[in-house]
Amino acid sequence: MTDKTPEIVTLKQLCAELQLDPREARERLRAAVRDAQKHPELAKMHKLRTPWSWVKGSGGEKEARVVVKG
Repeated sequence: MTDKTPEIVTLKQLCAELQLDPREARERLRAAVRDAQKHPELAKMHKLRTPWSWVKGSGGEKEARVVVKG
């Protein structure tokens, strides 16, 4: 029996992959979370005072990629 734990993507990994400044990416994500109608998955998944991370392939990760790219 194998343990199927979901792979987690962190903001640090995302920024390294896309060659972005983590500070700017966090600012964009914070602004996106405030607009829950436009970015429902991000708003639903993010908890205050916790690191930004998503399950790989989730709707939240896809929205985060779009938001941090600008």
